[in-house]
Amino acid sequence: MGNCFGAKLSKSNPSSTYPSFSARPSTPDTSKNYSNGLGYSATTNSSIGHSHLSAAASDDTCLNGGEILPIPNLKIYGFSDLKLSTKNFKSDSVLGIGGFGTVYKGWVDQKTLAPTKTGSGMIVAIKKLNSESTQGFEEWQSEVNFLGRLSHPNLVKLLGYCREDKELLLVYEFMPKGSLENHLFRRNAAVEPLSWDLRLKIAIGAARGLAFLHTSEKKVIYRDFKASNILLDGNYNAKISDFGLAKLGPSGGNSHVTTRVMGTYGYAAPEYVETGHLYVKSDVYGFGVVLLEMLTGLRAHDTKRPSGQEKLVDWSKPMLSNKRKLKSIMDARMEGQYSSKAAMLAAQITLKCLEGDPKNRPSMKEVMDVLEQIEAIKEKRKESEHSSSHRHRQSPRSRQSPRQANDGSGKYMR
Repeated sequence: MGNCFGAKLSKSNPSSTYPSFSARPSTPDTSKNYSNGLGYSATTNSSIGHSHLSAAASDDTCLNGGEILPIPNLKIYGFSDLKLSTKNFKSDSVLGIGGFGTVYKGWVDQKTLAPTKTGSGMIVAIKKLNSESTQGFEEWQSEVNFLGRLSHPNLVKLLGYCREDKELLLVYEFMPKGSLENHLFRRNAAVEPLSWDLRLKIAIGAARGLAFLHTSEKKVIYRDFKASNILLDGNYNAKISDFGLAKLGPSGGNSHVTTRVMGTYGYAAPEYVETGHLYVKSDVYGFGVVLLEMLTGLRAHDTKRPSGQEKLVDWSKPMLSNKRKLKSIMDARMEGQYSSKAAMLAAQITLKCLEGDPKNRPSMKEVMDVLEQIEAIKEKRKESEHSSSHRHRQSPRSRQSPRQANDGSGKYMR
């Protein structure tokens, strides 16, 4: 099995059946190259299979089920295998299309992961990278390097890969609820709006995933945290996907990695955009942007909004510290589902994540702790409501309007 935190992985020699990648040093290239939100190019500064990737001692991470595998534990597929699994990549098997290529629904045997015919076994998601993309191999390489060795309940599981001639494919576990982005922004009558409780659950899960990446000794910087990269399983458990831009963090006492600016406009931290300096806490900024999207139901960047409101952070940040103004920007689809105290705590941790100076941002572990405290407010509210309901049954005269109810954690925001 893998190594729990506290175990240091020495330089390993991957099996010859796995792709052999040479280390790629960071370069001081600060050209600004943004994606359109769907596709991007990717560079990696090292191969996990050939690097020291050790973990800082942390009982919390062990308990959360995170581990670092000595070598990738992935199944190798032939191109013909995946043609069989996807009905020859037919259009009715398509799950999504982006700049990276197309994702297909496929089928494999649940135990052996061997390809099977449609309808037999379990569903998987198969990403077929665009052969015309100049960066396709580097993205594919990064996925194998990182997801091949990092295992955590809040990271999407990579099951296998295919590299045959010019064909590069990746096989992942299937996430039936799709992406957070789809649930937040694609208004579909068939999809119920995410409740406050579900948004909180998703935020906590994503925070755990990032905290796991950040707590290894040579920290992993995810670099492209956004709503479309948070996938949801059948129970709305969040899993971070797409490690095409991930990098190993700074070493030798350095505070940052200098690299070409990549990612998605609206989510990238200001210090990274301006200088190309990438910090672990650059990810925390991106998390803050996604939290803001979850609170407001608005995209990080939308040119269709009125002038001055296109960039969500710039427009809404001044309102996050004011209870009345906060209420005016909260997603109306969650009205009545949370207390004012819970909303203010969520707004406050969002503001901290969005601090201009990375040194002033909290760690993802600290963010996770605050989100769990907010979730505890919900549990206290339920207990209070249950107790209140019991008292009301005993004394009919004590009935109280729901709008007057107070759970001790603040008035409900209506």
